Amino acid sequence: MKQKNWGHVGRWLVIGAMLCSGVCAAGQSAASTTPADTVLVHAKIYTVSEKKPWAEAVAIRGDSIVAVGSEADIASYRGPNTAVIDAKGHLVLPGFTDSHIHFLDGSLSLLQVNLDRLKTVGEIQEQVKAYAASHPELPWVLGRGWQYTVFKGSLPNKTMLDEVVPDRPVYLESFDGHTWWANGKALKLAGITRESQDPPGGQFVRDPGGEPTGAVKEDAADAVVRRAVPHPSREQSLEALRRGIHEANAVGLVGAISPGGVSVEGGDFNALDLYDELRRKGQLTLRFYIASRLEPPAVSEEQIQKIADARTRYHDEWIAAGAAKFFMDGVIESHTAAMLAPYSNDPQRSGNLLWDPEKYKQAVASLDRRGIQVYTHAIGDRAVRLALDAYEDAEKKNQTHDARPRIEHIENISAQDIPRFGKLGVIASFQPLHAYPDDDLVKVWVPSIGPERAQRGWPWRSIETTGGVLAFGSDWPIVTLNPWPGVQNALTRQTTEGEPAGGWLPAERISLPDAIRGYTLGAAFAARREKTSGSIEPGKFADLIVLSQDLFMIGPTEIGKTEVLLTMVGGKVVYRSSGWEAARSISEEGK
Repeated sequence: MKQKNWGHVGRWLVIGAMLCSGVCAAGQSAASTTPADTVLVHAKIYTVSEKKPWAEAVAIRGDSIVAVGSEADIASYRGPNTAVIDAKGHLVLPGFTDSHIHFLDGSLSLLQVNLDRLKTVGEIQEQVKAYAASHPELPWVLGRGWQYTVFKGSLPNKTMLDEVVPDRPVYLESFDGHTWWANGKALKLAGITRESQDPPGGQFVRDPGGEPTGAVKEDAADAVVRRAVPHPSREQSLEALRRGIHEANAVGLVGAISPGGVSVEGGDFNALDLYDELRRKGQLTLRFYIASRLEPPAVSEEQIQKIADARTRYHDEWIAAGAAKFFMDGVIESHTAAMLAPYSNDPQRSGNLLWDPEKYKQAVASLDRRGIQVYTHAIGDRAVRLALDAYEDAEKKNQTHDARPRIEHIENISAQDIPRFGKLGVIASFQPLHAYPDDDLVKVWVPSIGPERAQRGWPWRSIETTGGVLAFGSDWPIVTLNPWPGVQNALTRQTTEGEPAGGWLPAERISLPDAIRGYTLGAAFAARREKTSGSIEPGKFADLIVLSQDLFMIGPTEIGKTEVLLTMVGGKVVYRSSGWEAARSISEEGK
């Protein structure tokens, strides 16, 4: 890990790591005579610890690491009952934490029609028709993932869906979770007509005659359409979560930070009891930190108390609550992100703030005063500035320290606001795959704000080098929860085909160690868990992953192909790939 100017927040991270190193080293010496429950040997371990970045073996007792070092160092921890895991020279990393994931939404989406990466209206129609035919028992056809570029600069129309599924309601979420697509039956069941009023923060797109087209923007989905969609049963939600947790472990995730729901009312915060049930049944193998989404126009004392009560009830290493999230603006593609200047290809619009600035600042200060961590979804440069202003205002009013407020997404930012992350101790929560330079970014995102502002798109390196702490995630189900394509894009900012040559805005690319830290120690810091997670050090939880390839020895364009061979959470193996089993069999046969 490179030594950097960490700034206001980063200093706490470094001090915490130093304190842990001293305490843990003493613990390692005292415990060296007691055999470990498990040792992992013959590994190339990147620890994400400045004191000892590389090691060969790890000793584990219970759910925690007791020693990290060379093969010789760990030999004394092997007893007659110690389980031995032979890593066979593979790279071992701390397990990854996804710093921005809508887990219940994503898990339920595994049961719906997937429109991701489809390129034409015809392909979408074919997929929807086939899904509807194979699921005749479903009262609604639900799905997600369609791209704006499919519609050549316009938005989808209900008639496209009526052609293939006229007799059942169809409701499809865009890939970014900010626009929905309904057929005629869905609009009818939701009571949406030409007389329907647009709700605050949302819009029913209409044709020139005033008839709803089936495209639904932002909070209009919450206000009317979503009320007609049947909610999943408790058992359906539990089964979806079990499947989602398995998928997460299989790609190397050991933790998830949820900023509140996208499609499911209340999202993960309202599902805390579901996660608790899985924990009681021994089925929770992912560590959760969950925020509550707050809606405008203002925050009540009752809402704050609800978050505080959840924090009191859920505050351990498996389930933690007690954070609040604001949704400040929309997205650049639909011109709903709040910009400081008008959109380049739509000069009459500059987007809208979803909160009144003064009421937002008051709410942030009230939450900060109660020690509740604050997240703000802010994509446009105006929304990002307001979030930074509110965090600065709260710190001055409350004289708080180490509050660790976060801004989510930060797709565009003014130059003068970049160094404020480090100065104010604001965590920059990015999703690297959002900057994947596909047609949506190049042909829709960039033209919307123009080439000058686009030069400050997803400024990972600029924020990092001015002292900001990066925390990386996926935004699943917006994109895949698999972190390895995200790691690759953090290094390349290129498509899998290698476009553009040299990368899109190559000055904002970051190094492999920095990318790994964003998913490990940076993510742990964002969840206030850096003392127990995020690196492979004595005293921390034994949350480890074994990878199919050595990321430090391959080209960056190969990182996305990485597979996880083994995932360990709390000292227990929770995922083991078929590739790992094959490798073990071959090794044993050769002995």
